[in-house]
Amino acid sequence: MQISRDILTRSYRAMRTIRDFEERLHVEFATGEIPGFVHLYCGEEASGVGVCAHLSDTDTIASTHRGHGHCIAKGVAVDGMMAEIYGRQTGVCRGKGGSMHIADLSLGMLGANGIVGGGPPLICGAALSHKLLKDNGVAVAFYGDGASNEGSTLESLNLATVWQLPAVFVVEDNGYGEATGASYACAGTQKDRAAGFGMPYFECDGTDFFAVYETAGEAIAHARSGKGPAMLHVHLSRWYGHFEGDAMTYRAEGEVARERAEHDCLVNFRKHVTEISLLEASALDDIDAAVKSEIDAAVAAAKVAPLPEEADLMRDVYVSY
Repeated sequence: MQISRDILTRSYRAMRTIRDFEERLHVEFATGEIPGFVHLYCGEEASGVGVCAHLSDTDTIASTHRGHGHCIAKGVAVDGMMAEIYGRQTGVCRGKGGSMHIADLSLGMLGANGIVGGGPPLICGAALSHKLLKDNGVAVAFYGDGASNEGSTLESLNLATVWQLPAVFVVEDNGYGEATGASYACAGTQKDRAAGFGMPYFECDGTDFFAVYETAGEAIAHARSGKGPAMLHVHLSRWYGHFEGDAMTYRAEGEVARERAEHDCLVNFRKHVTEISLLEASALDDIDAAVKSEIDAAVAAAKVAPLPEEADLMRDVYVSY
């Protein structure tokens, strides 16, 4: 598998940005300055980035309540995202969406979604648009093992197959639907479910960027070529709780520590590309420093940005055609 230096550099920067963005939010949320809930994507960076590396701005994605990583992977501006999470007027949704409803339609990011299983139906609509407009576009739905049990998801798998839509359903399987183990809550396997709807099934290690990139490329190429939808099952682990404040008492002792020590996608990426001289360690260090500065600036700007005003409640509610 050949990956250009440009793609490798952009992918590392995206993963580093997600990691630092989320680690910083973990700290900032504890201050009480951020309204609402926050669900962090730490540990899952290679999945969103490996998939979105194959997408253009005109391709579309729908995310979950754990959507910061997908936003960054699709190219949404970090300063606008941070302001949105702080509920500020300068946010990408003018401070009215917050963490669970960040969207940027100009980049094909249809939004994070507080409704479990809310993304797959949206992607069916987006994929139908791509098909009818014949724009060669693909629509991707990210959802978790918990959402895989929702009727909306199963109906979407059926509809996408019946209409032969250019859609990819990405199951980000971190092993837990909130606090319930997937092994307990999910009957059968994701592969069985894909087979039940007659769609191709792809599977990969979500802690390995190169595995995700290669496998996602196959699934997306299948959908883009007009052969109908595909399912991509990504195995990964989240490092923080379902939400910030979750004590994670349902996880085994030492489980998260082992994941951090043995399955850090950023550490593994850096080790691989430097050992075979695809990228230099100094170049990666420069990216690390630049991303840290970008996150620092985004937090500082968000904290002093104006809050929405009362009149803003009725703005952007309806689209004028």
